[in-house]
Amino acid sequence: MINDIAPLQLGKYNRLQVIKELDFGLYLDGFEGEEILIPRVYVPEGTEIGQFLDVFIYRDSEDRLIATTLKPLATVGEFAYLKVKDVSKLGVFLDWGLMKDLFVPFGEQLSKMAVGRSYLIYIYIDEETQRIVASAKIDKFLPEVGQVFAEKDEVELLPYEYTDLGIKALVNKCKIGIIYKNEIFKIVNLGEFTIGYIKKIREDGKLDLTLEKIGFDRIDNVKQSILSLLIAQNGFLPYTDKTDAGVIYANLQMSKKDFKKAIGGLYKEKRIFIKEDGVYIIQSE
Repeated sequence: MINDIAPLQLGKYNRLQVIKELDFGLYLDGFEGEEILIPRVYVPEGTEIGQFLDVFIYRDSEDRLIATTLKPLATVGEFAYLKVKDVSKLGVFLDWGLMKDLFVPFGEQLSKMAVGRSYLIYIYIDEETQRIVASAKIDKFLPEVGQVFAEKDEVELLPYEYTDLGIKALVNKCKIGIIYKNEIFKIVNLGEFTIGYIKKIREDGKLDLTLEKIGFDRIDNVKQSILSLLIAQNGFLPYTDKTDAGVIYANLQMSKKDFKKAIGGLYKEKRIFIKEDGVYIIQSE
């Protein structure tokens, strides 16, 4: 979201007017007499005095306000899954797409953060220093009163951590849920948004999640997937209800339970027939 109204918003995108040009860059009107440098390397070709630029505002290593046309991976007030670039005695530094890395103070780590690993964090402005920082203690940044969920709701998931039970995920940027291992039938990449569904809302408010639609709509999708595979494989798939669940998952990216329900439905609809060696499509006349 671009801010085109004063005051200046640190850690966000702002629309600012060019007021001065020097060899090393341009100065932008930051309101209330503040002049903000955009280094020459970030200045779009052909920019002139009086023109407005959409820029991201942050502080450099000397705490000066700096503008850039680079787009960070996330802005203040957002959650993001970022990789650790460096570690110091005071905290860690994350790669967020800008020259100056994003700092996580030692006290804002849930556990010791390691170089090369990625973590879900929340970006905010430290009230004492007025610097842009991040925290891995995401629970305290989740809204106390947020979205009301219902079972079977479609939601946006950001998977971020493997556990013994499955994968933790941020749900609609406002709540934490878990995708249990027995609900994972396709590749899930940490840090990549995906669509999921609310399977159960627990008494403590925590969410059980699934990656597949719940109910008959989901089985209809599985049936269509099987038919598409049959067509692609010349009308035959070498799997039955006796095939090992791991083999079905590895080759069809679905659970054995869903596979059995789907071929049962297709059989009743007279769209397939089943033999000991597998499933055959019934060719339409």
